[in-house]
Amino acid sequence: MKKYQHLLFDLDDTLLDFGAAEDVALHRLFEEKKIPLTEDIEANYRQINSNLWTRFENGEITRDEVLATRFAKLFAAYGQEVDGVQFDEKYRNYLTESKVFVKGAWELINKLALQFDLYLVTNGVSTTQYKRLQVTGLAPFFKNVFVSEDTGYQKPMKGYFDYVFERIPNFHTKKALIIGDSFHADIVGGIEAGIDTCWLNPNGKQSVDNYKPTYEIVGLQQLEKILL
Repeated sequence: MKKYQHLLFDLDDTLLDFGAAEDVALHRLFEEKKIPLTEDIEANYRQINSNLWTRFENGEITRDEVLATRFAKLFAAYGQEVDGVQFDEKYRNYLTESKVFVKGAWELINKLALQFDLYLVTNGVSTTQYKRLQVTGLAPFFKNVFVSEDTGYQKPMKGYFDYVFERIPNFHTKKALIIGDSFHADIVGGIEAGIDTCWLNPNGKQSVDNYKPTYEIVGLQQLEKILL
């Protein structure tokens, strides 16, 4: 008998290669704006964006603040003023076009969907995430999709997990496993919500704070061995 029934998957850098999508989107955005995208500018953007999303996960700022300010902050660092909202809308449109999967993700989801109830749990912008699921063909495999924008909370907040659990039929914490690459959002959030956790950690990052995931894997093929 299977130990789990409900599998809760993160999206970015768990199933879809966000780095690859981001790279394409940034290059297309800067091409459209006729602005050279240097390595320094790209690295600076990634740092600014990462810091803003971390602050969002910590409840310090809103999602709209992340989206409205990341490009404005980037160009301000180089002494330029731009319409951050307009830049962000263009960028997110390009972001939805990527179909690059994390290695083994497509094959794994196809197998697991035959035996488990799959759910998507992701922080981000609803319209962007739904479009990406449609473009990549992942949407039909999931019983439900929970984007932070729709819930009023974000991972790792308890309110986010409460919202998700209340909307999964016949949900039981002991039958649920969350799989994700973010130690803070997915693993700490899952542990505090009372469910088992699987940390996808291909780069060998160190865990923090005395939290220990139920499983730790370096590739999705290892998850198949755990579940099947």
